This record gives sequence, structure tokens and C-alpha cells, in this order.
Amino acid sequence: MTNELHLYFDDSGSRNPDSEAIPRRDGIDCFALGGILVQEENIENIIITHRVFCDKWNVTEPLHSTKIRSRQKAFAWLGKEENKQKSQDFLSDLEMLMLDLPFTIIACAIHLPGYNARYKNKYNNDIWMMCKTAFTILAERSVKYAIYKERKLRIFFEESGKDADRAILQYAKELKTQGMYFDRHSSAAYMGLTAEKFKINWLGEPQHKTKKSPMIQLADLVLYPIIKGRYDPSYRTYESLKSKLKLVDCVLEPDKIPEMGIKYSCFDDI
Repeated sequence: MTNELHLYFDDSGSRNPDSEAIPRRDGIDCFALGGILVQEENIENIIITHRVFCDKWNVTEPLHSTKIRSRQKAFAWLGKEENKQKSQDFLSDLEMLMLDLPFTIIACAIHLPGYNARYKNKYNNDIWMMCKTAFTILAERSVKYAIYKERKLRIFFEESGKDADRAILQYAKELKTQGMYFDRHSSAAYMGLTAEKFKINWLGEPQHKTKKSPMIQLADLVLYPIIKGRYDPSYRTYESLKSKLKLVDCVLEPDKIPEMGIKYSCFDDI
């Protein structure tokens, strides 16, 4: 019987706190890392089910949330009037795919204006890139959840460029040698893990995957509704995932959520 738990995560938004992005129509202004936690013995079944879905809909390109939502490139057909019913059926099937597969969703989303309001003046030029904060939180909570499930964690992420990928590996190395590097006094309530706990319960270093990976595609698909759900709790896909108990918060005891649940950081002003 295997005892591994795998985290597959993707990113969304600019990791640079100095970025001045054009306001989005969906109101989102954040950086996030997140995706799916999968018990190792369920991986093969997920890959097969993903393949069956793609074969049914003749999908030959990776399932990509942005392209699907904006009806672009390989998914441009979704926006054509003559395909209206087919488009609705595809999106319904896609939602059911996310709801039925055996995984649990976890993420860390950081609201950019709130992040700058909280840390910019305090740290000035030494303010962290948001990926460091997000990865630290995501990795620690995933390790804690693995311990909670009496498993060891292994981490996989979508490659997004040499510098970004190298940064993830460096953050991981620091956690395993230094432990959590947040202020111990202000973060005491979260009971941060020590370097030793990371080394014992986190197997190897993070491994990068391409968009061709079914698990990475699923991480991408679930991340947007988790982000959007913080800005608009009535967002349909977020509500569906929540009602189907796909969020890690839904399977934890209430007292465990603050230290292991999905983290929405710096959203104080919305």
C-alpha cells in the first residue's frame, strides 16, 4: 500500500508586487499558486479518466482554463453560435470531470493591493516576490495535510521559465534547511513546521511538468475558480466544487482550517 500524497500546482497572475496590470473585467488582482492533492494510488485512474474525456471531445491540446473561458485557439469553437449546445455540453462535462475525480484542492492566493499595503512601506526594496510567500504557505500546508493523512508529500509544478522554476527549487531548499521563515511571533498561531519536519515528510525536490501533464491541466482548471471564489463567492464553479467537498477546507475539522486550509492572504480591503 503506497503512502505518498502528490501535490500538483500551477500559478496565476504576476509574482512581482511592483507589477501594474491592466484592470481585469473579472475584478481579479492577485497572484496565486494552487492545484490538487492526489493520493498516489489514484493517479492512474485520473489519467485514464482525463484521456477518456479528451477522446470523447476530440481534444488534442492541453485543457487550459484561460483558453477555454475566453474561447481562444483550440477552444475557439466554444464561442461559435452554431456550437452553442455542444459548447454547453462540453462545459458541463468538464465541470463534472473536476467534480468526480478523486483529488482535493489546495491553494494560496495573495491580493496584490493588500500585499503592497501591508508590506511595501515596511520592507521597501526588500519586499518578497509573491511567489515566495505563496509557495511557502502552499508547501507547508500541503506537508501538514500529508502528515494529517499519514502520508509523505511529493511536489510537482508547471514549468514557467528558468528563473521562476529555479526560484521554486530554491524556496524548497530553504524550507528544508531553515524551516519556515515568517516572523515567529506574528505567525505563531499557524504552528510553522521546522526544517526537520519538512525533510522527513517531504520527498525529494519539486519536479517540473509541462502543460501536457493531465495532472497539471487539472491543477490549472481548478485554480481559477478558487481565486474567483474569493472575489465572488457565488461564482458557479466555485460553488459546485465547494458543495461537492472538493476543497481541502471541506474535509478538515474546523480547527484545522487556519493552518491547513486554502489561504487567502491580504484580502482585508475587499
